[in-house]
Amino acid sequence: MSTFQKLRKEERETRKSLIVDAAMELFSQKEFHQIGMRDIAKRAGISAAAIYRYFPSRDDVFVEALVRHMKVVEGLFEKSVAQGRTSLEELAMGSVDYLLENESVFQMMGHFMITGQIQPKALERYNTMQRSFLDILEKVNNQTDIGMNSRLVTHAIYASVTGVVMSFKNYPGRSQQEIKRHIHRLVRIISSVFATGKIPENLRELTGPEIASPPAAES
Repeated sequence: MSTFQKLRKEERETRKSLIVDAAMELFSQKEFHQIGMRDIAKRAGISAAAIYRYFPSRDDVFVEALVRHMKVVEGLFEKSVAQGRTSLEELAMGSVDYLLENESVFQMMGHFMITGQIQPKALERYNTMQRSFLDILEKVNNQTDIGMNSRLVTHAIYASVTGVVMSFKNYPGRSQQEIKRHIHRLVRIISSVFATGKIPENLRELTGPEIASPPAAES
């Protein structure tokens, strides 16, 4: 590759990064359906027509942003797994904390998971990202007491952990601290069940004020 070609490639990657950053900023402020390619282009400081030279659709922009975020997380997990320092609970807890601390990533994942609306090319990248994380989760699960070399079990763990965040992250009437503590308790229970087949023995210590009380019985 010539010096000129290298510079052109670096310039292209720089502009793609600016577009992705602009999309993430917007997504932290607005709902997914309220953001269009023109909005992203304006925030990135380029023309509406120019943005399509880098991304064919809005989905491609958001999937690129999601992939970049998840690559950072996966890199940290892969290093820990390779060194044998990551338990199923640690992996699950790290995942939920990342979603709790990164609203834009949570919103994007929620949109794609709930609606299933995504352009074919973007879907391919999204699925590749998902498979990569599931591979890590499966490696960790296989090291547990009852770990099974089953993708189906890995999917069950993934669904359980992400489902906890989806269910309780924005629970009304509770502080962020209360919500995080409750999610952590549930993740510990999930991790223990999948890792040992048992509810944690220290369940009493994990149990605090419930996030939601059962409805009162009618008299």
